[in-house]
Amino acid sequence: MLIYSSTKKSFIQDFEQGILVKKLHQTLTEKYRRVGESEIHSWQTSLSYMANVMRDFAIPDLAGVAIEYIVPNTQKRVDFIITGLDQQNKEHVVIVELKQWSEAFKITDKDNIVSTYLGGGIRETTHPSYQAWSYCSLIENFNEDVQNRPIELHPCAFLHNFDESISPELRDPIYHGILDISPMFTLGQMDRLRDFIKTYIPKPDTTNIMESIEHGKLRPSKALQDSILSMLQGNKEFVLIDDQKVEFERIKSTALEAIKNNKKTVYIVRGGPGTGKSVVAINLLAECIHSGYMAQYITSNAAPRNVYSAILQKGLKKTEIKALFQSSSTFHTRSKNALQIAIVDEAHRLREKSGMYQNEGEDQIKEIINASLFSVFFIDRNQRVTFKDSGTIDKILKFSHEHKALIYEGALESQFRCNGSDGYLAWLDNVLQIAETANYDGFEGDYDFRIYDNPNEMYDAIKSKNEINNKSRILAGYCWNWPKEGRTTTLVKDIQIPEHNFGISWNLGNSTTYAIDPDSINEAGCIHTTQGLEFEYVGVIIGDDLRYENGKLIVDINKRAKTDQSIKGIKKLFKENSEEAQRIANEIVKNTYRTLMTRGQKGCYIYCTNKELANYFKLAYRHQLSYTYNNAQILLESQPKAADNNSSN
Repeated sequence: MLIYSSTKKSFIQDFEQGILVKKLHQTLTEKYRRVGESEIHSWQTSLSYMANVMRDFAIPDLAGVAIEYIVPNTQKRVDFIITGLDQQNKEHVVIVELKQWSEAFKITDKDNIVSTYLGGGIRETTHPSYQAWSYCSLIENFNEDVQNRPIELHPCAFLHNFDESISPELRDPIYHGILDISPMFTLGQMDRLRDFIKTYIPKPDTTNIMESIEHGKLRPSKALQDSILSMLQGNKEFVLIDDQKVEFERIKSTALEAIKNNKKTVYIVRGGPGTGKSVVAINLLAECIHSGYMAQYITSNAAPRNVYSAILQKGLKKTEIKALFQSSSTFHTRSKNALQIAIVDEAHRLREKSGMYQNEGEDQIKEIINASLFSVFFIDRNQRVTFKDSGTIDKILKFSHEHKALIYEGALESQFRCNGSDGYLAWLDNVLQIAETANYDGFEGDYDFRIYDNPNEMYDAIKSKNEINNKSRILAGYCWNWPKEGRTTTLVKDIQIPEHNFGISWNLGNSTTYAIDPDSINEAGCIHTTQGLEFEYVGVIIGDDLRYENGKLIVDINKRAKTDQSIKGIKKLFKENSEEAQRIANEIVKNTYRTLMTRGQKGCYIYCTNKELANYFKLAYRHQLSYTYNNAQILLESQPKAADNNSSN
């Protein structure tokens, strides 16, 4: 999405007439979100400097100028772009990251990280030149037109208030690598920035380069499962940007410090779906093993481990894979500090007991902390989806204190799933009544969300998407039984919706890699086979465990399948503590659908068995809902006894 696009001449005219900031404010508010006073002030200051930079007769009047370009699949915005041709008529783009910093300080133990005054205090962030370079890399990776034409991108940073005679550390030798490919210009260096622009753009943009960047054909987003082998072989498959880069460097530095000082240390990283928790985790694993440290990637949920292991067999030995990827249920038998670095993904899925019958050990969090000198837990409190999920930040803190460990906390917020739509995620939290947000009445952006009245039509749409690259799937809430008979054939249609003559089988029991199996488009995945993984498009069948009646969202745990092990034990708890049982039931059902509806990178299609719920979604999506945030009604009393203890679906 592009907030402002014009020519150099028109840009300067808009600025001089005092209407540039008004145009930016109006467009961004209409298309995207509300704009704060600090951002308006930032535009007024930084763009006045850029207007002065562009007042150079050697920069063509018809060079392209773009402001606030939102990089596809993210919410990252490029501050300023200039487009044009060189003397050989090759197409060039100069990307300028604008900063109003007046001072900053080097960070010697972290790659391309600096500290400066942000948000009311001194904080760590990426070097401005790295930030500009990372945005260039994102555009190159996502845009086929940029690569195929080709269009050359040139990043730089302009810190117009930054006096290097007072604060020289951003040019420390540790940053020479990034400064060589993404130069930095500071106070008094406006002519140098002009020269940089004129080097690449001495001629006007006669080929409408910005149009290709804005509307060029996008490459499919990388899926972690497709890139994991290359990453572990030492290749940089993902460019870590902004908070991802900062957290990665903090975690790595903290881990090495823990090993150096032989001091037990725990690091907690909070992050919602699509913020890059698993990408940072696997990057950390790759970095550790290539540096010679003993590290393991740990999850409670087997689905991502199984998929990663299947892919890694193309390049690694089974013994190597087993040594790197571990179940969280193996740590109760390990001795203290047997492992140097434990990387715990999906920590919200950790359980208390381990073993086949869930009767071994004391608590998986406690046991991982005990067995590891350094442990990092990636956690999303809104992805608890079973009664036995017990991974919480409070418990991590509790056991960390018991082990007298140093404790660090961080967060990931940048959105890379759901087409980078923070608005969609906020809207989903609101419409599912998980959290009250400003997006109660809909969301803006390019995320492909659809509501179907017929499951056959939704299925056809997902199958059509899947024909492109086998990256789209049908998913469903666990409201239909998964009987033992027929678990190895798609001829048995476990999920039946008779009024539409629709039927589909659950994911087959003779495969542990549903997410990548070529024929699994003929099956419906459940929460247990998809959490921690991602697709391009998902079609989600919402069953009767979530309904809408009399103006209220109804969570009905009674409608869960008898074979659903995720709610085993909740009926007993209801007799002992009905209020706590209701809270957990509400959490499990809503988090299940939130998780399923955020598996798609590009789109989510839904079908609701409850027609009133479908209408509720439609009104909310169309900005037509007369809305009051209420707690959902919870139905538990007649919850049936769980059956088939061996069920893993």
